Amino acid sequence: MSNMEPTNGSVITPDAPKKILLVEDDNNLANVYMTRLQAENFTVKRVDNGEDALTAALEFKPDLVLLDVMMPKVSGFDVLDILRNTPQTAKVKVIMLTALGQDSDQERAKSLGVDDYLVKSQVVIADVVGHIRQHLSE
Repeated sequence: MSNMEPTNGSVITPDAPKKILLVEDDNNLANVYMTRLQAENFTVKRVDNGEDALTAALEFKPDLVLLDVMMPKVSGFDVLDILRNTPQTAKVKVIMLTALGQDSDQERAKSLGVDDYLVKSQVVIADVVGHIRQHLSE
């Protein structure tokens, strides 16, 4: 079997790059993620607050949202809640990437329907890319 043959019997077709909405208010961190995700052949749109995230989710129609929690205007928890309760965005994959490592924060995110919860201090960018690829292949 060649490397191009999938194991599930489906045919691989070249897809357009997956779209990621990066919601991060730290410019330095956002620039690092933008550069890496673009190098990984993702189409990336970045916004720096929760309010803009909601608008961008509807307009940009991302395949996945990489979402910070502590942001100006609207928190990541509120963004997640609104995304899950909006028909056009209810099914979009959401990975929270946050400094909040408390179990209570993770439980809150899970109760709101997050697909994955990563603590910034516990992951490197390659891990985040791996999680993104995993969720986009589901």
